[in-house]
Amino acid sequence: MRVLHTSDWHLGQRLVNLERTEEHQHFLDWLLQTIAQEQVEVLLMAGDVFDNGAPSNTALKLYYDFLRRVCATCCRHIIFTGGNHDSVSTLNAPKELLECFNIYVIGGASADPLEELIELKNEQRAVQLVVCAVPFLRDRDVRLSVPGESYEEREQRIKQGIAAHYDAFVPHIQKYKQQQIPVVAMGHLFAAGGSASESEKEIHVGNLGQIGADQFPGEFDYVALGHLHRPQKVNNTHHIRYSGSPIPLSFSEVTDKKVVFILDFADGKLHDLRELDIPVCRKLVRFKGPLEKVKQQLAIYDNSAYTLSAWAELQLELDAPLPDLNQQLEEILALKQHELQVLIHRPPIIKTAAQTLAQQVQEEADLHTLREQDVFLKRCESAFPESDHTELVSTFAELLELMRQEVES
Repeated sequence: MRVLHTSDWHLGQRLVNLERTEEHQHFLDWLLQTIAQEQVEVLLMAGDVFDNGAPSNTALKLYYDFLRRVCATCCRHIIFTGGNHDSVSTLNAPKELLECFNIYVIGGASADPLEELIELKNEQRAVQLVVCAVPFLRDRDVRLSVPGESYEEREQRIKQGIAAHYDAFVPHIQKYKQQQIPVVAMGHLFAAGGSASESEKEIHVGNLGQIGADQFPGEFDYVALGHLHRPQKVNNTHHIRYSGSPIPLSFSEVTDKKVVFILDFADGKLHDLRELDIPVCRKLVRFKGPLEKVKQQLAIYDNSAYTLSAWAELQLELDAPLPDLNQQLEEILALKQHELQVLIHRPPIIKTAAQTLAQQVQEEADLHTLREQDVFLKRCESAFPESDHTELVSTFAELLELMRQEVES
């Protein structure tokens, strides 16, 4: 049985208030072609279908158009799990209807592991693959609040709760293992040792819920993870992987390769694993350095390999303030207006200024480049410079998560 693992679509995502619809449509069209060309039988999407809990009509249309079209391919089973960005109710609303088309949606966690265990059968009704479709486990799913518990106690309880959720499948999958039927687990979490980018929001109280590769039961033949946007193994473990996001979701991902994983199962185990590169239709680029160097890079930038114009982030290093800086840049950018658009122009770093002033200029980023936790931490450091802010920031992250869950419910 051939399986395709993807995650973190973030449909509806905006970068500095510009929509990514064309890029997402380009990816979904490519994905449908790939499913047909590779004769994929099972599609696993491991969370963060949408970028927020109230997706726009455009994002919903991308999602449902894809589901309609994928049903016309060779793909016989489609499984979507919810991520920390997704609304459980939004994903689950058409759940019963979609199951009529062999599309299984697990928007939120269940107390009964059997509700997340999915048997995938062939045309003769024989089970070929079993999927433990675990969505993002919210704080309320994995631990009960204990008044007065310490930071370390919260961390331990969250880890134990996540591990226990996966361990609960073990008694139910033994019969499949005895019949040499492969078992796949899904998850949307931050596994220890993973490499994150700027665009992932912290989950589980500031990433307290990191679990290691050894905490996934050995009965799983493959673990398909979502949340981290860079494709990677977990602790260099071959069968536990993040597929990453299909498009770069922030400028911190400009050098990341975007892929999907193709898995082949035979004789009751993972037989082969390949990665397929996702073609890029819009390039995100960073230009940083002295003015003359950046001007030269802008002048020679070639976007001919990409369908859509590039989006750029600029940060200049200057010896002194230049009153005509914007004019110099605009003259060059005017020649590149069909190839390049500057989305973020960070305040220049003045190298000859006092160190404190340079530091202030460096930190004067636009609000859209900062997360809520970043703003809160900066305020804590300003008000209480000598204090340890770890637990306070952790509590703030937990409050944000509770607020997000309240809005979604």
